[in-house]
Amino acid sequence: MLKAVSPIDGRYQKKTTKLQEYFSEYALIKYRVLVEIHYLKALIALGIPQLKTLAEKVTVLDDIYKNFSEVDAQAIKDIEKTTNHDVKAVEYFIKAKMEEQGMKDHLEWVHFALTSQDINNTATPLLLADYLRDYYLPELNQLLKKLKELDNQYIGIPMLSRTHGQAASPSTVGKELRVFIERLADQLELLKQLPIKAKFGGATGNFNAHKVAFPAIDWPDFADKMIMELGLQRSKNTTQISHYDHLAAILQNVGRINTILIDLCRDMWTYISMDYFKQKVIANEVGSSAMPHKVNPIDFENAEGNFGLANGMITFLAQKLPISRLQRDLTDSTVTRNLGVPFAHTTIAFQSLLKGLSKIELNKAKLEADLEANWAVVSEAIQNILRREHYPKPYEALKALTRGNTALTKDSIMSFIETLEVSDEVKKELRAISPHNYVGYL
Repeated sequence: MLKAVSPIDGRYQKKTTKLQEYFSEYALIKYRVLVEIHYLKALIALGIPQLKTLAEKVTVLDDIYKNFSEVDAQAIKDIEKTTNHDVKAVEYFIKAKMEEQGMKDHLEWVHFALTSQDINNTATPLLLADYLRDYYLPELNQLLKKLKELDNQYIGIPMLSRTHGQAASPSTVGKELRVFIERLADQLELLKQLPIKAKFGGATGNFNAHKVAFPAIDWPDFADKMIMELGLQRSKNTTQISHYDHLAAILQNVGRINTILIDLCRDMWTYISMDYFKQKVIANEVGSSAMPHKVNPIDFENAEGNFGLANGMITFLAQKLPISRLQRDLTDSTVTRNLGVPFAHTTIAFQSLLKGLSKIELNKAKLEADLEANWAVVSEAIQNILRREHYPKPYEALKALTRGNTALTKDSIMSFIETLEVSDEVKKELRAISPHNYVGYL
C-alpha cells in the first residue's frame, strides 16, 4: 500500500477495510447483480406467462447473487473491456450464468425494458442503506455512548466557562459534554427519518417500454412494491436518472454531524491546551521529533482534519448530484463512484476521536485553580440578587467593581458585599456564592 494514491487505501487502509463491502468497485458490481436478480424474480412473481417455467429456478437465480465472489466481479470487468458499458457487462454475466443452469430460453428477460440507471440508481441507495445500518450508525452510537460515559463521570464537576475567550459564568464538565450529546442525538433522529429512495422507471422515467410490451400491467405499482421489498422507497417522477435530492439530504445531514464533531474536537483541543484535560501517556509514542516532553492532542487534530475532508466532498456531492441536463447526462456517474470517499474519511475521524476521548484525564486541580482565580464571575449572581431586592443600579455597581480589575479576589468580593445597603440575610446569601458553586443546573 506504499504506492496508494489516496491515504484511504494506504496509510488508513486498515481503518476503512469494512467500507470495501459497500463502496468499492466490487461492491457496486455485486449490488447491481442483486438488483438485476431481484427484478427478474419480481417479473416471475408477476405471473407473466412467458416466465412460468422459470419459477422453479428462483433458488438458482438467488445463488448467482448469494455466491457472488471477487472472481465473478473480475469476470464482469473482463466483459466490460468488450462492451465498454458496466451495466451491460452485468447483464451478460447473469445471462451466461443462467445459460449454464439450463435457462437459455429466458435470457432476454434479464434487464427487460430497463435502462442502466434503473440498476445504478437502485444499487447505490441500497448499498448506502446497508452501510448506514451496518456500519455508520453503530459507529456514531459508539461515539455517543462514550460521550455519555464521560458525562456521567464528570457530572457536577465545576469549571470556568469562556465566552469570547474570557472568563464567564461557571458551568460543569458534564453539562458541556451534554451540549454535544444533544446536538448529535437531534441530528441522528433527523437522519433516521430521511427516506432512502431509488429510481426505477425506464429510459426516461415513464415506463415506456414496459407499458408498450404489457399495457395491462400497472408498472408503477409493480415498481413501488419491488423497490419496497428492498427496503427503499421509489421516486415516482424522474428523468432517466435519480434526481438525488434524497441523497443530498442524507449527505448534508451527515455533514452537519461532522461539523458538530469538528466543534467537539476544537473544544477538546482547547481544553487540553488550557490543561483542563491531560492525556494518558502511551509507552514508546513520540509527541515531537524535537521536544521530548510533548504529548500532543493528535487524535483530535486527526479527527478534525478528516471530518473537514469528508465535508468538503459532501458539499460537492450534495450540490452537484441534484443537477443534470434535461433527462440525462453522465456527470452523476463518475461523481457517485466517489460516494464512499467522505464516509471513509468520516470513519477515520470517528476512530481518531474515540481514541482521543479514551485517553483524556480530567485535571481537577487546574479547574479549581482557574475558578479560584476568577471571583469576578460571581458578579452576575450578585447583581441579579440585588435586582431582586430593588437595589439601585446593581449592574453598574458590579461593573465598576469588576470590569478590567485583574486583581479581584474573594476578599475583594466579600468586602464589597459588606458595603451594600441590604439586610444581613441577603448579605449572608451573597457571601455563600462562589465560582465553585455558581454553576446553575448540573
